[in-house]
Amino acid sequence: MLQKTTLKFLKELAENNNKPWFDENRDAYAKAKTDFEVFVKEMLGLLSALEPDFKNQQAKNCIFRIFRDVRFAKDKSPYKPNFGAYFSKGGKKANAAGYYMHIQPGGKCFLAGGVWMPESPMLKAIRQEIDYNFEAFSKILNQKYFKKLFPKIEGEALKTIPQGYTADNPAIEFLKMKSFVVMFPLPDKNLTTEDFAQQCFETYKTMQPFVDFLNQVVA
Repeated sequence: MLQKTTLKFLKELAENNNKPWFDENRDAYAKAKTDFEVFVKEMLGLLSALEPDFKNQQAKNCIFRIFRDVRFAKDKSPYKPNFGAYFSKGGKKANAAGYYMHIQPGGKCFLAGGVWMPESPMLKAIRQEIDYNFEAFSKILNQKYFKKLFPKIEGEALKTIPQGYTADNPAIEFLKMKSFVVMFPLPDKNLTTEDFAQQCFETYKTMQPFVDFLNQVVA
């Protein structure tokens, strides 16, 4: 579970997203960061049951920096008001589908799985895999408990038919997608419960067939 002080820090950061406040609260940030790292380490241990590679990964290879790159952004807020981690074979920078965790108090916490805006070669390979094995893909999406947790795939989609496919393809709505992600919202109250890590694991476990299907195209 996460500590209430960690959520308090993130909530206050969202209300005071500026360098002077952050500098004054670096001790609170350090404690919150350590708390999240400990939790991510716990998640890696649990997730190793789904993917053995996670057993040898370090938390720092999964966690995203809280500092924003504002060079080309309209929003010049220097910090992210959240903690995020990505669990994937090879770490957060790997070119593979995986599991994401977003901790942001105020009803904005969620778990996700899949791949977000893959580069063109991987996107084409995923589309081809869905086209060739649409029956297997549909079976995953329509599995009763999976569909209950994840009623739809999230992400942007093309307005036109992707090159090489036709409008009458039974998988066309999925072939038009540019991301393949399922999401599950997390109530703030769950974050500080004793079994929070297990709750996350069970949700990720339900995502696993979807993530594994997408990763069939990764060499």
